[in-house]
Amino acid sequence: MKTATPSTARAINDRLALDLLLERGPLSAPQLRSLTGLSRPTVSDLIERLIGGGLIEVAGESGEDRRGPNARLYGLVAGRAHVAGVDLRRDTVHVTVADLTGRTVGSAARAVGGDLVDLVESVLAEAAGQRSLDAVVVGAPGLVAPRDGELVSSNDVPGWRPGLVTSWRERLGGVPVVLENEANLAAIAESRDGVAQDAEDFVLLWLGDGVGAAVVLGGRLRRGASGGAGEIGFLEVGGTAFCNLVTSPVARGLARTEFAARIAKGAAAFVSLLDPGLVVLGGECGSEGGAELAEEVAARLGDLAPAPHRGARQHGHGQPRAPGRRADRTRPGPRPRLRRLGHPVTATVTRL
Repeated sequence: MKTATPSTARAINDRLALDLLLERGPLSAPQLRSLTGLSRPTVSDLIERLIGGGLIEVAGESGEDRRGPNARLYGLVAGRAHVAGVDLRRDTVHVTVADLTGRTVGSAARAVGGDLVDLVESVLAEAAGQRSLDAVVVGAPGLVAPRDGELVSSNDVPGWRPGLVTSWRERLGGVPVVLENEANLAAIAESRDGVAQDAEDFVLLWLGDGVGAAVVLGGRLRRGASGGAGEIGFLEVGGTAFCNLVTSPVARGLARTEFAARIAKGAAAFVSLLDPGLVVLGGECGSEGGAELAEEVAARLGDLAPAPHRGARQHGHGQPRAPGRRADRTRPGPRPRLRRLGHPVTATVTRL
């Protein structure tokens, strides 16, 4: 077993402290020691190191009558870094800029048209103002190749062409630019801050102008060997591609019961193959359908599920199947939980 080098150990400790400050707000040195389990000298060293790096600062004291190093509260320097989230759709581009604490400090939007390199650069500059950007994340429809971070094939965004990510990096002076599928970004957000925080395994169905899905197993987003994991739109349901059954234009003309039935047929593929236990409905149609749509899809999906799911029902009434026992196909198992996409997403996945 390899042991961590001193530099690696320091980096791990620094990241641990920064994560705690991001999650809990300003903390004192005794609080950091208690929460991290690190020794007094180690915490003193990391505080000095993080202050020297401009990442944290003294943000006050823990009590009016207390003085001294132990009373000082340390907080993140919010303006130390800024990240931009770019939501690039077929008709509009939205940009949100956030500081180190995740607080939105700027935003801008514009209709899609013309050269996408010029357009994104311009909207980023408007949203950032005088702030320097440390990273940019672009969410867009399409398959993103793990090997180079570019789209496998062009999407329906006007003006999209190969090499856009490289062009954006060059235009922004070397600022890191990451391209990710919009459904994958939504799933990451739900896992960290949304309705899937308690789920190690779940599937997010993206139902809107475009149709797709994101797969999270063992707490990790699964992209597949070529970036195509979750491309449920290509699945044929009753001889018709799933994407042609549930897109926004089609959904608007359907009764909720029919829309729920169509969603359940597509979701059943994931339930049968992956046994996720939780399905999240995202995208415009998934969110707008609310709890009523989620419950109706859950009911129909429960009839299609081949076996009970762990923690299957929303209120915990389901029981797992005993190991080795065959599923009783005459009695459908407990319903997989369904939830609608229900939280405002952070800057890196703006509007997703």
